[in-house]
Amino acid sequence: MSFSLASKVALVTGAGSGIGEAIALRFARAGALVWAADVNEDAARNTIRLIREGGGEGEALRLDVTSDADFVAALARVPIVDVLVANAGIGHVGTVLTTSVADFERILSVNVVGVLRTLKTWMPGMVERKRGAVVITGSTAGLEGLVDRFAYTASKHAVVGMMRCAALDHATSGVRVNAVCPGRVETPFVKARLREYPDPEAAYREMASTQAQRRMGTPEEIANAALFLASDEASFITGAALAVDGGWTAGMFPQK
Repeated sequence: MSFSLASKVALVTGAGSGIGEAIALRFARAGALVWAADVNEDAARNTIRLIREGGGEGEALRLDVTSDADFVAALARVPIVDVLVANAGIGHVGTVLTTSVADFERILSVNVVGVLRTLKTWMPGMVERKRGAVVITGSTAGLEGLVDRFAYTASKHAVVGMMRCAALDHATSGVRVNAVCPGRVETPFVKARLREYPDPEAAYREMASTQAQRRMGTPEEIANAALFLASDEASFITGAALAVDGGWTAGMFPQK
């Protein structure tokens, strides 16, 4: 089955790299006109270049999800969307003892309040038109606790809770709200980190060992799941946190 977004307008935040870029490219191949939004406008333009090289349609949009002014400007350019992907996010390493209040607030400002701003900017139009699909990029960190990821895990638990409440509040409006929750994914950022280790292959195996399939996912695999949730084929799915994690959250398994 091929999921189609033909004749739909999709907006993806954090679309300049990694999972966001993969989602933007996948949605364009499915027929959507994609607005690639990113705080790095050059990166967003590069995503659009790739979309157009593949025969798709799209436009780049600078969007800092911590800036109310950026959202006002973005809404003026893109007043109507059919599919909204709240993907922009950042990470942080630290425990409750090593995470500063400033770091915690910075993570929440992007990962939580940034999602809130995204939903409040474009969901009202969806509800008014009585149609639309929202996909939020969560994480396995929103489904369980992670060691040494105090702020990030808190933010992703908040995101999953926000998704469920938004889905319930608007369940009869024609607007569906879901989350895709990736495990460890081999993004360009992760690849760069791996190259910093003395033995990148051993580091990869260690990072992949949390997942039952013994490998990391690819951005394209997360994008495929996001496409399904955004498509009409998922019409009876709302309020779902879809784990795309190679079996990480399925249960206990030997990690060595």
